[in-house]
Amino acid sequence: MHTTFEGVLTERDWKRHISHLFEVPAGATRLFVQLRFDPSVVDGIDNMLCLSLFDPTGFRGAGHRGGAQHHVVIDVANATPGYLPGPLQAGVWDAVIDTHMVAPGMPCRYTLDIWTTDEPVAEPAPSPAPPSVKALGRGWYRGDLHAHTIHSDGEWDVLDLLAAARARSLDFVTLTDHNTISQLRNIDALTTDDLLVMSGMELTTFWGHALSLGTRRWIDWRIRPGERSMLQIAADIEKEGGLFVIAHPLAPGDPSCTGCDWRYVEMMPGTARVVEVWNGVWNGDSNNEAALALWYEWLNWGLRIAATAGTDSHGPAPLEARLGFNVVYAARREEGAILRAIAHGRLYLSSGPALELTGIGGNTSVMMGGVLPRGTATLHARWRDVPIGAHLRLIANGMQFSEEDVAAPAGERTWSLDEGAAQWCVAEIRAADGELLAVTNPIYFAPEE
Repeated sequence: MHTTFEGVLTERDWKRHISHLFEVPAGATRLFVQLRFDPSVVDGIDNMLCLSLFDPTGFRGAGHRGGAQHHVVIDVANATPGYLPGPLQAGVWDAVIDTHMVAPGMPCRYTLDIWTTDEPVAEPAPSPAPPSVKALGRGWYRGDLHAHTIHSDGEWDVLDLLAAARARSLDFVTLTDHNTISQLRNIDALTTDDLLVMSGMELTTFWGHALSLGTRRWIDWRIRPGERSMLQIAADIEKEGGLFVIAHPLAPGDPSCTGCDWRYVEMMPGTARVVEVWNGVWNGDSNNEAALALWYEWLNWGLRIAATAGTDSHGPAPLEARLGFNVVYAARREEGAILRAIAHGRLYLSSGPALELTGIGGNTSVMMGGVLPRGTATLHARWRDVPIGAHLRLIANGMQFSEEDVAAPAGERTWSLDEGAAQWCVAEIRAADGELLAVTNPIYFAPEE
């Protein structure tokens, strides 16, 4: 079988899902798909056409990556990264071109070649057995919730990503490649005594990105007016037992980063319980300061929404790069326990310093994510590994309640708050130049009845 499709796209075809149905014959053992398009760049804007592949029963992979040529090979044992190996089911398949960007000014011509062969293919090797891993109980666990590999547009494979996580002494790392789950094959065999490997996927839609954490089934990320909304996608993730996270909501969008800014009005934040406010390095190109302010605004609405960090790494970074990580207080070092702790706000975000915030009101004592009763309250911050000259801030209802220089790398500070002084409070540590080094999740105060 050999099928060729050709087409011409203009800016009117931007942000579409263009199906190409083809028949895989019985007895086919290997599938080849090649997408080529031209031009790749128009007036400095990259055309971005990606492939999603579906067999008669569902998802068979996606290649969310740049470049004007995409080459895919699938057989029972192996597949191009981003795609799922396995038997080739006879019947109608669909090769979908996802037009993330079609630059204006010049037509984009594409050719999609698809063929199969029936020569014998070696059977797959047995899946590795999950290792016996030492159970770790209640405590603080530091890790990354957002990272990419060669299974989408990353520059490194999964093992290289895990090696980098170990080099930074992380306790957990999450595999969140764009619009695919191929990175999750044999994931249980990757966790070791020193590193928990967690599952996920970045839903890289045309109008915003979201993380689906703790899910292993492919989540259909395609928004179809009248058929499928972002609210339904978030609900699907919750049904799977996963955690939905709005990613880098105020990052630059088209054309520099296609679909990277969050434009779903019904999910601002809607049912979302978590938002990523720290993406990559603090002063990078994701507008983290604006994302932090947006989160503070949502908290002022009376919402109880947790904040996370994600390196969004696509390849190696210098060890001295101050990436933001999540430091989570969980019942154990296990995926479900860590995600539940995050959903309840029991974490702080940091590029290095430790920063804890606790509170006491009446007979109630809480940590981050907790709720104090109305009345006078005492908040207590404790820090370590903080550079001299940094600033400690208590933020109440988005406004600075207190600020002072940090006189020692480790220390403590207590504040008294009168009844009604705040709906919520967080603590920040900032470098002398204002760069955020750490921020807690909130302690909340019960509203008036």
